Amino acid sequence: MLGLVTALLIPLLGTTLGSACVFLIGKRMPDLLYRGLLGFASGVMVAASVWSLLIPSMEMEPSESAARVIPAAVGLLAGIGAMLILDKSTPHMHIDNQTEGPKSHLSRTNMLVMAVTIHNIPEGLAVGVTLAGALEHNTYIPMAAAMALSIGIAIQNFPEGAIVSMPLRAAGNSRRKAFAIGAASGVVEPIASIATILLASYITPALPYLLAGAAGAMLYVVVEELVPSASEGTHSNIGTIGFALGFALMMVLDVVLA
Repeated sequence: MLGLVTALLIPLLGTTLGSACVFLIGKRMPDLLYRGLLGFASGVMVAASVWSLLIPSMEMEPSESAARVIPAAVGLLAGIGAMLILDKSTPHMHIDNQTEGPKSHLSRTNMLVMAVTIHNIPEGLAVGVTLAGALEHNTYIPMAAAMALSIGIAIQNFPEGAIVSMPLRAAGNSRRKAFAIGAASGVVEPIASIATILLASYITPALPYLLAGAAGAMLYVVVEELVPSASEGTHSNIGTIGFALGFALMMVLDVVLA
């Protein structure tokens, strides 16, 4: 039980610690640091999608034929499609390192919180689905692997927390308010994880699809938001280096802890 609670709360801790960077850095995050953090977060999410979600999705299928990839492929595309619909239907601003935001009837603060909430939903689902898989089918997903994913997402959430709180500070909010909103943006993750676990008995037959769906949703966030922001303008190689480091770290965590 302690391990389960820890796995649920570690990602929120990562967001909280990242949001606390607002007390250590000025109003605007240095561009090199910003790009490096975005790239690092992207690498962690891509590696987690492959080792913690897609591979277990395929291993849960009893068939040894090529058909075992069908649930993973269907789930992956469904997850990307769901995020595409959510992204287009919900008013929010894309994560950036600027002080000016788009014109909208919603405040900049609300738009940023909405953006991060959208991004955190698939991460919470990924942790929940993996924990559910570990509880129901620990032959394919050991609890250690679920913990590795939770730690990886917490590491990814650290730069994401900073990326949220810093623009809020730059927009004129106090450090305390920027920190509080940044930290609160991560609350959706344990909520989504707990909801998924509670429904585990009903979703067990669909776990291969759900694991792949969580991977697709995370990959959508990487391709749509993080990589473009890390690559635009000069010094895009910093984002690439960050991606490589994040990918390698998550890969090692998943293999060693599993």
